[in-house]
Amino acid sequence: MRLSRTAVPVATITAVAAVLGGCGITKDKTAAAREPSAAPSPTASAASGNAIAVSASDSACTLDMSSVSSGPLTLHVHNGGTKVTEVYILMGADGTGGIVTERENIGPNSDADVVSELAGGSYTISCRPRDSERINTGLTVTGSASAAPTSATAAGAVSAYRDYVAEQVHDTIEATADFVAALKAGDLEKAKSLFAPSRVGWEAIEPVAESFGDIDPKVDTREADLESGQTWTGWHKIEKTLWVDGTTDNMGTAGDDLLAELHILSSRVADAEITPTSMANGAKELLDEVATGKITGEEDAFSHTDLWDFKANLDGAKKVYDLLRPLVTDSLLTSTLDTEFADADEALDKYKDGNGWQDYSKVDEAGRKALSDAVNALAEPLSKLAAAVVST
Repeated sequence: MRLSRTAVPVATITAVAAVLGGCGITKDKTAAAREPSAAPSPTASAASGNAIAVSASDSACTLDMSSVSSGPLTLHVHNGGTKVTEVYILMGADGTGGIVTERENIGPNSDADVVSELAGGSYTISCRPRDSERINTGLTVTGSASAAPTSATAAGAVSAYRDYVAEQVHDTIEATADFVAALKAGDLEKAKSLFAPSRVGWEAIEPVAESFGDIDPKVDTREADLESGQTWTGWHKIEKTLWVDGTTDNMGTAGDDLLAELHILSSRVADAEITPTSMANGAKELLDEVATGKITGEEDAFSHTDLWDFKANLDGAKKVYDLLRPLVTDSLLTSTLDTEFADADEALDKYKDGNGWQDYSKVDEAGRKALSDAVNALAEPLSKLAAAVVST
């Protein structure tokens, strides 16, 4: 179950990294994700704007200042605890206003940078050591800043990405409509064959969809992530019925509900807050999705169609990088990302099966490790992209 994200008004926050958020705050993380480097990245260190040192431990989340001016902000996080931790910037003094941005899998005795842009208001910096409750510290941001990109190139990247998101939502609605038609026709095998394709568009832009926090829990909650009292709906409920129960009974209505939520998503894309920084953060978080859900085989636990989602996540991240690349002046970073994206694609391509992907349960441990290594190698330089494009 993902922590709900909130679509944030323009007047409230200038660069809404929540628009492109990632994995849920309560999700069990795995060691598959690469631990950040112990040394702050040169790219991140070069980011302009405010900087706050965050000292995280198993029992504390301390900031070296409690107030900053609006604009670009880098949290230099040091985890001095014994557990892997996550750090979030949350809206509101009580942290209930939704995620602005996040950084997962910060290992013990290691450092990571969290880059965002904030308008004036109250925020909460939240550290969550693994298997522990959140530890919150307040942050006040004074002043205001423009939400608009400051260059024509940046504005063009944002516009092009919004178009891409709209296309992906359109595609996933069309594919899901075919999936639902098969459910209603009682054609079990056809419905199974259309399950993974129906999710491709969603998986490519999932963090954007998560900015509308009410939609994600209704369409993409896994059984293991259900909260007490929550009604299970969406793709994974249907997935279990098809693969475990071996029936389409009563799934037509479930499919209609899924489609209705996707249409609501489509109607909201035009108003989604998107900036170069939020795009970059979202691309990294798509890789986190792969590391924490696909490599482990947890995402599609019944159908074992994880490689379809893997490819969509990777393509979504690559699209963001391609659009932001003209904004990045660090040639070493772009060279590294070019190489790592190509290597990740090559690692995944070994498992192509016609127009789709092999059953992930049949990928052996060596193959899974190779995929994990490729994702981890890409995730580290991709984590520097937000700092490279902030305030462009």
